[in-house]
Amino acid sequence: MNMAKLSIKGLIESALNLGRTLDSDYAPLQQFFVVMEHCLKHGLKSKKTFLGQNKSFWGPLELVEKLTPEAGEITASVKDLPGLKTPLGRGRAWLRLALMQKKLSDYMKTIINRKDLLSEFYEPNALMMEEEGAVIAGLLVGLNVIDANLCMKGEDLDSQVGVIDFSMYLKDSTHSSKSTEGDGQITAILDQKNYVEELNRHLSASVNNLQAKVDALEKSNTKLTEELAVANNRIITLQEEMERGKEESSYLVESSHKASRADGTANGQVLGETRKQLKEETQLRLDVEKELEVQIGMKQEMELSMKMLEKDICEKHDALVELRQQLDEMRTLNHDVCLCLSGFDIISRLEEKTNQMGSTIKQLESRCKKAERERDLADEANRLFKQEFGDKIESLQEEVEQLRRQRYGDLLIVVMLHILVNQYILQCKNCSGVFCENCVANELPLPSSINPEHVCDVCYSQLLQQYSSSPS
Repeated sequence: MNMAKLSIKGLIESALNLGRTLDSDYAPLQQFFVVMEHCLKHGLKSKKTFLGQNKSFWGPLELVEKLTPEAGEITASVKDLPGLKTPLGRGRAWLRLALMQKKLSDYMKTIINRKDLLSEFYEPNALMMEEEGAVIAGLLVGLNVIDANLCMKGEDLDSQVGVIDFSMYLKDSTHSSKSTEGDGQITAILDQKNYVEELNRHLSASVNNLQAKVDALEKSNTKLTEELAVANNRIITLQEEMERGKEESSYLVESSHKASRADGTANGQVLGETRKQLKEETQLRLDVEKELEVQIGMKQEMELSMKMLEKDICEKHDALVELRQQLDEMRTLNHDVCLCLSGFDIISRLEEKTNQMGSTIKQLESRCKKAERERDLADEANRLFKQEFGDKIESLQEEVEQLRRQRYGDLLIVVMLHILVNQYILQCKNCSGVFCENCVANELPLPSSINPEHVCDVCYSQLLQQYSSSPS
């Protein structure tokens, strides 16, 4: 922990005094990487392999790629380096690239905050698992002021021995004063060295580009020579074919001159017929093309009309659905109105029946009063008759009483039968059948009348089916 503090502090001070970009040969920077390597190896668990036990801090550094996607570029570039063969070399290269990106402190903080993942690689008492690891990550923030340009292609990171040089941190004042005098010369030499290396890199890059262009030109030259040879062969074959064609054409001209003298007239007739056929065929082709264009136009018009018809059908279908909904609503309203009208009609009929029953009761009361008067008259006549006739009166009185009772009972029976007939027996207005009041309780408007009429249960169900099948 103390060595980490000293190395980071010394690196920052020396880099600020130097005032230039650091390279791989800078001694404080090399010692910083050695100290960081020791810190990352502290408390590291050993993994058993075929060659024995292996301790490498490349495994914890690979976790940074999963936690922060920005570190994926460093991991990919480390894996692409050709000279690295061991996990130790990859870890050292990763540290150098992270320092050049000025993201080393951020990456270390992300690893230290996830101790659940680090427990797979480190022991519980390791430096990375303790609070000192967070302190080191905080100290690494100061390295963001340093600019480093490290070349790792020619550097052997796999076989380097990481030994801390304590003499760098034990310098006295006299030595430091002498060293400051030589720092100017060293910086000038290093600047020249860096300038020469940069020129060398540019020259090597330009040489590589020129070599690539030369290779491409050689390849294109070989292809062109091959194509030229093929073209020459083709020209020779074409010349030979042309000479053959000339010979054949001359032979045909001679034979045609000979044949034309003999068959001139016949060839003229055949030529005229072929010209006529050619004209007819061209005319037919033009007619067919015109007809095809007309058919294509008709097809497009039909497609457009079909689209318009489909749109119209959809609109009519929607309108039909709305009309059906309105028709259903009208049916429900009509049914409710019919029920209300039937209720009003029943009330009026009941009032008429009550009025009829009141009139019949009044008639019965008048008849009863008349019968009482007649009874009084008969009693008076009976009393007078008793006085006149004596014992015959009792026998006659008993006969009169029997006749009176019989007459009064017959009258009551007739009246009750009349009431029952008017109250409980009704006639169906559709089939003219006679039914009780319960069987003729339903009412519906008939085709012969607009107002609802009493119908039996059978006619009610038949009329409902008929009305539902014909909505109009």
